[in-house]
Amino acid sequence: MKSIEKYMDHTALKADTRLADIEKLAKEAMEYNFYAVCVNGTYIETAKELLKDTEVKVAAVVGFPLGASTTESKVFETEDAIMKGADEIDMVINIGALKDGRYKYVLKDIKAIVDVAKEKAIVKVIIETALLTDDEKIKVCELAKEAGAHFVKTSTGFSTAGATKEDVALMKKTVGPDIEVKASGGIRDLAKAKEVIAAGATRIGASASVNIVTEFETEQKRK
Repeated sequence: MKSIEKYMDHTALKADTRLADIEKLAKEAMEYNFYAVCVNGTYIETAKELLKDTEVKVAAVVGFPLGASTTESKVFETEDAIMKGADEIDMVINIGALKDGRYKYVLKDIKAIVDVAKEKAIVKVIIETALLTDDEKIKVCELAKEAGAHFVKTSTGFSTAGATKEDVALMKKTVGPDIEVKASGGIRDLAKAKEVIAAGATRIGASASVNIVTEFETEQKRK
């Protein structure tokens, strides 16, 4: 297992997020050596500037949090995010289209983002597990894999529930070794983080990253 801080996408995505919150986010990311910060599009340039000369990546959300915007608008968001400095794109699928069985649309929607980001940014596909059946989770993971995405991600953190070890395990089993799984939503302590990592997650999205790493450091000192 790699060091816990390198699993962390330190996140600030609430509607009332302010500039001071992003400054705090970046400061904590540098202090604790997190893998990335995850922000809304309006804060990409700020985060990028604050984190220059560090190894911390900047992830930006697209089609967030509902996923119901058009493919064309998601493509524009992605292009704009990359132009502003995003290293990673966390895009939300069209959940209604998936539940309708419009799989060609869902595939095209994901692939459009992957194609725009190709060789420029990592793409994580948020499937919003809380709204899906197990069969739907499997199907969308297969579509994300077919589209060439780098990650499948459990949740936005803004729906009815977040990540579970069962969902992470199912997603990992479906995508296999070539695609990674990001667990997000409701991961607020080390016990939960360890749970999803054991199930197959290689990245964790959390606003409680500092708490998780602090718990980990305390645990290590006791050993």
